[in-house]
Amino acid sequence: ADQPTAKSGRPRCRSPARSRSHPNTCMCSARRCVEEGVGEPILFLHGNPMSCYLWRNIIPHVAKVWRAIAVDLIGMGKSDKPDIGYHYDDHSRYVEGFVEALGLKDITLVIQDWGSLIGFRYAHEHEANVRGIAFMEASVRPLNFKDMPLDTRIMLPVVRTFPFGYLLIQVGNIFLSKLLHEMTLRKLAKEEIAAYNAPFPTIKSRKPVAQFPLEVPFDGKPVKNHSTVAGYSEWLKVTQMPKLFLKFSPGVLINKDMAAWIEKSLPNITTVDCGAGKHFVQEDDPDLIGQEIVAWMSATQSKKK
Repeated sequence: ADQPTAKSGRPRCRSPARSRSHPNTCMCSARRCVEEGVGEPILFLHGNPMSCYLWRNIIPHVAKVWRAIAVDLIGMGKSDKPDIGYHYDDHSRYVEGFVEALGLKDITLVIQDWGSLIGFRYAHEHEANVRGIAFMEASVRPLNFKDMPLDTRIMLPVVRTFPFGYLLIQVGNIFLSKLLHEMTLRKLAKEEIAAYNAPFPTIKSRKPVAQFPLEVPFDGKPVKNHSTVAGYSEWLKVTQMPKLFLKFSPGVLINKDMAAWIEKSLPNITTVDCGAGKHFVQEDDPDLIGQEIVAWMSATQSKKK
């Protein structure tokens, strides 16, 4: 079969205008974020092994109209790296604390990868504080190994087993040296690769990267995390909260069957077929993503008037 190709080969290296740190007073660790624009808050949540750098070419589109905020998850990017377990609950608590520290109200979430597990959970548990959710390559329901691409089905059990996960991810840095490139269509520029690698120069600094695969609920395990994802998945099927689904093909987390389930099962959803993309789709078509988020938000707000 023909392989999908990147829509543009040019390097994309724009940096947002402002970068600052905010302490989580309840946990005494600083979270770094970038901000651009004014108005209603749009909160961008990245996944693994990324940072808010992932959103750098999408933020300018949104910031023309609203206040765009992209935060580095705890232990990622330029946020602090405290000595914690970096479990699902830890990341969720830190994001909650970040939102409270900034006093963000009526948020629109833009989420992908692990940012989706954290973002969907936040929206489920704080529905009154969320206006809408835009998502791509997201975990909308509990996953099964059989639904994953073959290479992912082979890799995940290995990296979820000690000591193989430790050796491959923390020592070998496989997520940044290999998976980042395999799950992006275009070839990243040297400065982009350096930016993604900068937060993780040592074995110890890669602890959060190695923990994430252990936290993803597959085939019902971990049980607690499965329950959390199953809970927000059921909520997504009934809530009338506006949703934007940016669909890429072939995808990784969202394949053809999962996309069909999303479009059939989730109410008040707008689907945009964005064409070719694997997992780190923000690197392949950021302009289209940014433009579609703006169009969806504008249309959603017009309906409320």
